Amino acid sequence: MNSAEQKALTPIAQDVLDKLDEVAKAARAWLNDSRSLSADSLVPGSKNEAAVRNVAKVNQENRAAYQRLSKEPVVSRVVAEDEAGKLHTYFFCRADQGMAERGVISYLTRFGRLASLPVGDEFLNPEGESWIVVSKTGLRSDETAEIWDAFSVIQREDQPTVTVESLRALLQASIPSDGVKDLLDEILAEEAKKAIVEEGIRRSVITRMGLRDQPILDKFQDEIFRLPLSHQVVLLGPPGTGKTTTLIRRLGQKLDVQFLDEDEKRVVLEVGSAQRLPHERSWLMFTPTELLKQYLKEAFNREGVPAPDQNIRTWDDHRRELCRQTFGILRTATGGGTFVQKARLPSLLDLTLKNPIDWFNDFETWQGTAYLQELLSAADSLEGSPHRTANELGRLLASGLNEHQSWASTLGGLASELPRVQSFVSQLKEDTDQTLKASLVAQLQSNLSFLTEFAMFLDGLQQLDAEEVDDADIDDEDEVQTSKVGAQAAANMYMQALRTVSRSAATKRSVSKGGRMGKILEWLGDRTLPTAELVEVGDKLVLQTAARRFVSPVRRYVDGVGKRYRSFRRERQSAGTWYQADGFDHRDVHPLELDLILLATLKAGNELINRPAVLRAIDSPSWSPLKAVMDCYRHQILVDEATDFSPLQLACMNALAHPRTRSIFACGDFNQRLTTWGVRSAEALTWSFPSLEMREITVAYRQSRQLNDLARDIIHAVGGTIQNVSLPAEVDSDVAAPVLLENSSGQGTIEWLAARIVDIERFVQQLPSIAVFVNSEAEVESTAKALESLLAEHNIPVMACHEGQAVGQESSVRVFDIQHIKGLEFEAVFFLGVDRLAELQPELFDKYIYVGTTRAAAYLGLACEGTLPAQLAQVRHHFVADWKHGMRAETRCSSSS
Repeated sequence: MNSAEQKALTPIAQDVLDKLDEVAKAARAWLNDSRSLSADSLVPGSKNEAAVRNVAKVNQENRAAYQRLSKEPVVSRVVAEDEAGKLHTYFFCRADQGMAERGVISYLTRFGRLASLPVGDEFLNPEGESWIVVSKTGLRSDETAEIWDAFSVIQREDQPTVTVESLRALLQASIPSDGVKDLLDEILAEEAKKAIVEEGIRRSVITRMGLRDQPILDKFQDEIFRLPLSHQVVLLGPPGTGKTTTLIRRLGQKLDVQFLDEDEKRVVLEVGSAQRLPHERSWLMFTPTELLKQYLKEAFNREGVPAPDQNIRTWDDHRRELCRQTFGILRTATGGGTFVQKARLPSLLDLTLKNPIDWFNDFETWQGTAYLQELLSAADSLEGSPHRTANELGRLLASGLNEHQSWASTLGGLASELPRVQSFVSQLKEDTDQTLKASLVAQLQSNLSFLTEFAMFLDGLQQLDAEEVDDADIDDEDEVQTSKVGAQAAANMYMQALRTVSRSAATKRSVSKGGRMGKILEWLGDRTLPTAELVEVGDKLVLQTAARRFVSPVRRYVDGVGKRYRSFRRERQSAGTWYQADGFDHRDVHPLELDLILLATLKAGNELINRPAVLRAIDSPSWSPLKAVMDCYRHQILVDEATDFSPLQLACMNALAHPRTRSIFACGDFNQRLTTWGVRSAEALTWSFPSLEMREITVAYRQSRQLNDLARDIIHAVGGTIQNVSLPAEVDSDVAAPVLLENSSGQGTIEWLAARIVDIERFVQQLPSIAVFVNSEAEVESTAKALESLLAEHNIPVMACHEGQAVGQESSVRVFDIQHIKGLEFEAVFFLGVDRLAELQPELFDKYIYVGTTRAAAYLGLACEGTLPAQLAQVRHHFVADWKHGMRAETRCSSSS
């Protein structure tokens, strides 16, 4: 680029630097002036607690915006031409508030769309006028000693795109020098100018771990992130296309009600008020690993979006919380729950993992039929009783059940009969309680120490495991145990024992002598009731048990899913379907089984809550059990790396989206699935998200041309999902071919690795972000130590990242177990023991290689103890033995996170 062409850039440079300084000073002046709204400014009569809180919130938001503007005033400058030929210049900031009076607009506003459009594209302004983008300047600003500068990419109509290392240096170079220069001075000055401005977009070097920063999205990403709140979108695309960045930007915008339309504002305010959870806190984002969660939190922080642990979660953590604390599926120390989670439980067949949707459909059909049959059996028991009230009630309930079409209508019909059912149960309970208490009093009259002796016996019995009991034989009253020790516990257990033996007498079903209750009855001996009374009380208890099925049928329908699953599993296991024949305890459950139980629970609740009549009566005793499901809802559900989750897990996430907002945004790539249970097809995604809109982005910003070509051919070689990936226009993406080492192990491999790392620092002129992947956690420490001993003479630190955790200096070379590669991004990546990985992970080897390869932006090295695995034979031609030939050294590189 000649001097005249460089000089044409100086007005842009001056305008940008002036604006950086102007906005930063204005923001700091506002902060120093401490201007803020006061509660005293409220309209008389409107000063209440909520209004005062709102004023404080506005002040906090204003301060946060101005603090951001003071540190990063603007990130883009755009010039657009209207139909009359008039030019309009706008600056855009990352903060959620701009300075409109100074021509600075928040990118999050609708007007921010202008910043994402390429030069030559049309933009319709808010008045409907057509503008054409004629110039764009992307900025990465920096302030030193109160002097602003910026690294910039300038794009203009009918002019080549240029990268400017320093706008301030560009201005300095354009100032005529005083005095006479000799020939050497002129040559050096001209060379300095060339170093400042470079044609094309310079590829940025990744110097730190984390997600790449992209202040302004491209036009395709921008269109997607601005979709209305109620959209359910899955964004698919290859690595490095900005899927996660788009997700984060969308959430940042949608959390701020000022960027929602009027209908969206009304809905979120109404729902937030009903849930007592403000809109800005009503969201959940799911990620597959703890490490990726930490990088996402860092990216959220960069966007100014608070991301506490209760909002951004791994699915394992959230599932455990729901199953343990909300729905009582997992056992707790207090005695509730049905199952104990075992992460490696060998309970499921391989066929089950590959067909989770069929597995779920089988259970959902079975459990619905089972619950209906349970209710019908209870109604038949009442109808078959000689007790006239029971007979009439049973006939009435059976009539409604025999017309079952949907659970909403069936349970609604049962709810209307609740007063009659409660009256009947109360009368029977009063009769039986009187008889049982009289028996206890008689025992105390005979022996004042009876409860003390019984309590001592029960304390000794605590060591015995409780036997498996048929849930149908347990009355609600039997489950209420407010005291576990002492006289009260003994009294409760005595009453329960009498109920058990009474039912046994009435139904002529014996109690197991080897179980806990059998031992209790053996100790009690004849200290119960006379036989005639046992039968009489037992008959009434049987009727009570049957009638109680209709006291809270909604709660039993939703909360009883876990117990019905246990019966389903037992039945299918005996038939050799879905489950291994043996090898696990009936109380244990695999995490994927929990997904099935939780999904069935959430769907059961959602089916009812979606009925307006049910929602209106949600506070009534009949429908109030559904509040537990409603409390799980959030205004927005987001999912990163969606293809690592199973269809059932994704369907659970879908079920957590509030019915009024239905806002779901997920992103992923089928070729990057790193779990055996992860979703495998678009059809499965559609099953999980029935109202799904699939969008795809294909411009890959991360990789060099050589590594992008390799990734494409790996997909072809292993039969993955073919994607039409393109590299960004005008970016110089030519770097280096990947290197391959074969027939090497131990110290020889480490020496090769150390030499390649030194090569990279020499090429880049700084130490970029470098990762080394090994095949197991056990190899992380030893590899790091061996490598560091060789790199010590170059003062290059090496860090062992145990369990994927990465603390310490950004300049360190990091060594990871390969299982932690998802979502990370490095300038250079090395795989050690690639052929051994093929043996250890035959089912996921192709995924690991593809994902690992695409973690690298510029440099990639593979090392094999033997030879390159057969699966990669078709891509061997992409590799070279070293970087001494056939590569272009990078003498100047900009840094990027």
